[in-house]
Amino acid sequence: MRRWDGLEGIPSGQGRSVVAVGVFDGVHRGHRAILEAAVGRGRDLGLPVVVVTFDPHPRAVLTGTAPPVLTPLERRVELLGEYGADAVCVLGFTKDLSSLAPEEFVRRVLVDRLHAAAVVVGEDFRFGHRAAGDVAALAGLGAGFGFTAYGVALVADGEAITSTRVRALLAEGAVAEAAGLLGRPHRVEGEIVHGAARGRELLGFPTANMDLLPGTAVPGDGVYAGWLSRVTPVAGHETRWPAAISVGTNPTFDGAERTVESYALDRDDLELYGVRMTVDFTARIRGQERFDSIEELIVAMRRDVDRCREVLGAA
Repeated sequence: MRRWDGLEGIPSGQGRSVVAVGVFDGVHRGHRAILEAAVGRGRDLGLPVVVVTFDPHPRAVLTGTAPPVLTPLERRVELLGEYGADAVCVLGFTKDLSSLAPEEFVRRVLVDRLHAAAVVVGEDFRFGHRAAGDVAALAGLGAGFGFTAYGVALVADGEAITSTRVRALLAEGAVAEAAGLLGRPHRVEGEIVHGAARGRELLGFPTANMDLLPGTAVPGDGVYAGWLSRVTPVAGHETRWPAAISVGTNPTFDGAERTVESYALDRDDLELYGVRMTVDFTARIRGQERFDSIEELIVAMRRDVDRCREVLGAA
């Protein structure tokens, strides 16, 4: 799978293609339906599938406030490739791009550079200045430029599956429900850094404190079962561990900074400082609590760890 950054990254000899367009943050089940439709159309036409995605999130440019990131760009590109894209074109979303009229966007991106034979989008897709273009407009422009346009119905499980809905579930701590919409557990990523060292020195549960990528969508405060993994595997070494994960401010110690800390179950021999890791959230064990003593906290942590073993063992 190839990645092209910006229109200038597209090879000059790029032939015709089937193009899927969207932000695709989360690459959730609804996004995958769009990709599946594009892959099917590409198979019918004997053409490669190119996905156009945007970075930063358009809302960050248009409103000045970006929603929490479900999938960092590198992960998003990786997932798009796993789900069928032959190439991913990452377009920098700028004020200039947002000011293009729908016809100009189609001409510059889909026609002149990607030579689209077919374009696949979600049925709620909007494009061009002030979101003036919709699927009907895209189809009309396609008739003039020589491509067909397809709007894929939103996938629903009683309610439409959207990135906004996934973010809301995560904020509530409903990671299992969010995983159902994503089609996989929600993942966060970052480098392991030194924390207060209470886990190892005071509580008996050494934790890996993660410096998250900026803007990451983090589940609501609480304790979770999940998996701690290295981003880059090391030959001859373990790369993935079942874990108990704490998200929150450590209120028992009057903490103020929100952290994500993971205890690899039954392991006190891991040296992970400076290592880039991921955490996959499987299930919520409980909400964040403040305890009256360290002894009460330790009892609760032991109970949490036992529950994590049960949940992850069953999974």
